[in-house]
Amino acid sequence: MRHNKKQVKLGRVKAPREALLRNLAESLVLHGSIVTTRAKAKAVRGVIEPLITKARKNRPVDREKINQVLYTGKAIAKLINEIAPRYAERPGGYTRMTKMGFRPNDGAQKVRIEFV
Repeated sequence: MRHNKKQVKLGRVKAPREALLRNLAESLVLHGSIVTTRAKAKAVRGVIEPLITKARKNRPVDREKINQVLYTGKAIAKLINEIAPRYAERPGGYTRMTKMGFRPNDGAQKVRIEFV
């Protein structure tokens, strides 16, 4: 039984799954929106929303946590200096998913995930 099992595995073991989510989160920060499958978008939402909340507080301990997730300094600087101030008054729900149809080869549902 899957009682209280909330983590989506995305067909990967732990290290590749974490690397995938970190890459998607960084791409979302750098580009503002990405097109991916619905399952991956829902999983990356659980990574990026806490990062924005931490970036809003902008404490040294929060900067360290952001450094542990995002790969490049460019993405970290953009998250803290540009994205987080836009959501200073918003209590949560920083991303939006828009359905884009289905992929022709495997029928997976595509969505665009972007910042509100």
